[in-house]
Amino acid sequence: MKITGVETFLVAPRWLFLKVSTDEGISGWGEPVVEGRAETVRAAVHELADLVIGGDPLRIEDHWQMLRRAGFYRGGPVLSSALAGYDHALWDIAGKVRGAPVHELLGGPVRDRVRVYSWVGGDRPGNIREAVQAQVDAGFTAVKMNVSGPMNAIATPGEANAALARAREARVALGPDRDLAIDFHGRVSPAMARRLVRMLEEVQPMFVEEPILPETQGGALASVVSASTVPIAVGERLYSRWDFKPALDAGVAVVQPDPSHAGGISELRRIASMAEVYGASMAPHCPLGPIALAASMQVAFATPNFLIQEQSLKMHYNGGAELLSYLVDPTPFEFVDGYARRPVGPGLGIEIDEAAVRRAAELGHAWRNPVWRHDDGGLAEW
Repeated sequence: MKITGVETFLVAPRWLFLKVSTDEGISGWGEPVVEGRAETVRAAVHELADLVIGGDPLRIEDHWQMLRRAGFYRGGPVLSSALAGYDHALWDIAGKVRGAPVHELLGGPVRDRVRVYSWVGGDRPGNIREAVQAQVDAGFTAVKMNVSGPMNAIATPGEANAALARAREARVALGPDRDLAIDFHGRVSPAMARRLVRMLEEVQPMFVEEPILPETQGGALASVVSASTVPIAVGERLYSRWDFKPALDAGVAVVQPDPSHAGGISELRRIASMAEVYGASMAPHCPLGPIALAASMQVAFATPNFLIQEQSLKMHYNGGAELLSYLVDPTPFEFVDGYARRPVGPGLGIEIDEAAVRRAAELGHAWRNPVWRHDDGGLAEW
C-alpha cells in the first residue's frame, strides 16, 4: 500500500480537514489547524506532502519522525499542527486496514466511557446560572468557562471580585456534585494569577487552565502552582513532550495537549505517559472539529491517566457549522449523562461526509481571533 494523494479542505466555522488517499482505495482523515492561521497550516501540510507521497501509510512512527525531523527547522504551532493532521490520517488508515478502532491498536481500552465537559458562555460570560443549568439539564457533569475579559497586570479589587462572582454563580448552579473548570486564557500576569487562584479556592475548581502565558519564563508557573490548592492545567499552546516537561517540572496537575496542535495521536500518547510519571492527569484541549475530537477520544480510551475531554458541541465559536455538520452518522458524539460511549468503528470511529466537506470548502472561511485592547489603548491578551 502506498500514499497517493493529499487534499486539504478549509471548512466553516474555523477548521481545516486533511484527506490522505492510498492506491488501495483506503483513505484517512486528519484535522491540522491553528485557529486563525488555517491557511498557513494548509501551506505547511502541502509543503510536507512530498515526504509522504509514495510511502507506506502503515509506517506511522517512521512518518512521524520524518515529518518532524527531516526539516532543519522544526516544531512550533504551524509545523506541529501540520504533522498532527498527517498523524490522525495515518492512524485512521491503519485502523481501517485492520478493521479496528485506533484505541485497540494503542493497546486496548482502559475504560468503557469517556467523561466530557461542555463550555458555558463566551469570553465575557453572562446569564451564568441559566447557562450552567442548561448544561446540567443536558446531562453534563462538568462545565468550563472564562471568568474575565481583558485584565490588567495588577487588576483592581473590583475586577478580581467580578471574576470570583462569576465562578460563584456557576458553582451555585452546579451544586457540590458536579465540576467547574475555569479558563484564564493566559490573560493575567503571574502576580495576578497567584492572587486569583487563592480567591477561587472557595469554589473548588476541577482545575484552572492556562493561568499565565506559556512563554512566561523562570519560576512563574511554579509560583502559581504553589500559591494555592487549586489544580493548575496547561498545554493548549504547548506542542511537544519537550514543551511539556518544564510545565510538569513546575508541578502542574493536568496537561492539556491539543490533538490538532501537539503532533497528533502519537505525541499525545507520549505526553500522557510522561505526565503519568509526575502523577499528572491528561485532559486534552479540543474546541475544534469532529476529526480532532475523534482522534482525541481514541487516545482517551487507551490512556490510564486521562481525566476529562473537551468538546465543541454548540460552542460559542461555532458559527455556520457544528461539530456534527460533516458526519454521516452523528451517534459517536451522542453524549449520555455527560459521557461518550466507546467507539467501535474502524480507524477514528467516524465517517466523514465528504460531499458536505467539499461543498463547505467551496466557501471556506477566514476566521480570526478577536483583538482586544485595554482602556488605555494598549494591547490586551485574548
